[in-house]
Amino acid sequence: MAKTVIHFENVSKLYQLGEISTGTISRDLSRWWALSRGKSDPVSKIGEVSRKGPDKELWALSDISFEIKQGEVLGIIGGNGAGKSTLLKILSRVTKPTTGRIRIRGRIASLLEVGTGFHPDLTGRENIFLNGAILGMRKNEIQDKLDEIVAFAGVERYLDTPVKRYSSGMYVRLAFAVAAHLEPEILVIDEVLAVGDAEFQRKCIGKMKDVSQNEGRTVLFVSHNLASVKSLCSKSIFLKNGKLEYQGETDLVINQYLNNQTQNQSEFYFEAKENQEAYLTSLKITDHRNQLINSFLNNDLWKLKIGFHANDSIKNLVVAVGILTSDNILLRSVFSNPFQTEMGNYEAVFIENDIVYSAGTYQIIISLSINNHVIQQIEDGIFITFEETQLQHSFIKTKNKGLILNQMKIEILSV
Repeated sequence: MAKTVIHFENVSKLYQLGEISTGTISRDLSRWWALSRGKSDPVSKIGEVSRKGPDKELWALSDISFEIKQGEVLGIIGGNGAGKSTLLKILSRVTKPTTGRIRIRGRIASLLEVGTGFHPDLTGRENIFLNGAILGMRKNEIQDKLDEIVAFAGVERYLDTPVKRYSSGMYVRLAFAVAAHLEPEILVIDEVLAVGDAEFQRKCIGKMKDVSQNEGRTVLFVSHNLASVKSLCSKSIFLKNGKLEYQGETDLVINQYLNNQTQNQSEFYFEAKENQEAYLTSLKITDHRNQLINSFLNNDLWKLKIGFHANDSIKNLVVAVGILTSDNILLRSVFSNPFQTEMGNYEAVFIENDIVYSAGTYQIIISLSINNHVIQQIEDGIFITFEETQLQHSFIKTKNKGLILNQMKIEILSV
């Protein structure tokens, strides 16, 4: 059985808001003074109001507990301000938790932002040796890995140039190559990889899979790219407002995250755009009885009612709907036939009565176009969820059996 290499136990982090002082030193002194006299910890209670008032405090993390086994790749997802980067900074010992305890077994290499651990005036070669020394490696061990690091990063030509002259992409390529190849037991990667191009991101994902599966190293990966998290991480955690909302298998955690984003919203209204020929005004997601709802069994009939306004007489106006998976893959596009409008309000009703979708959460995109030119597209914050159901005349469970579950016509012949 794999041993636990990281254990977070009731970890919280409090920041003092304000432009002049964070209050960290005074807070540490007050805690030491109270505990030395046998008093209770003055900041041990999450959300306790200080003398400066609750509007001066921010609990970036609140009572976080989880553990990671050796060789696991853990995804960390959540919206901006959820506490993801704070958690990684605590893990990397950039900052200390206010309360709670962390147990770590093994050396940690962290890539939290562009240029982490690099000295801008040193060359790429010198920074490789500096980072290796920080990780406790000997010079000959680093030298053995040097060619592999340089080849992976693709910076051979600039190896003896000070890194302050590198582009952000070159910085990240070299920083990741160093972190991944100098053999730390635990690799911590933040959203910084988004700076690299698509090819390099694929190389990074492949390398992280390799070091976890073949070398038994542990990886923590923070990303807003759910497709990358899904392909790389077997388990994930979902943070919201500094709290651990959900943890478990990555598919389930991503669905929880997407469901949380929808907030059960099934009715949307959009701003008027008087300076264009037509604009979207509303979207309603309903069942077959026209009741507002955004969660269905995956063999239910459902509708999208798209409201729009024409500012003038228009020819060849088209309303379209796109459906994307949680991996941001466009699964389906549906277009109305081109039609003509006069000035006024209209509603286009899209009825799904044929396609059966696999259980999960999907993103909805709606758009207006004239003569194949898109004049408006809305793609943020609209989601629809399908739950598992046993399909009629089917003896096969539908979950994880593909994205579209309709049967093909099948003939059984005696030959």
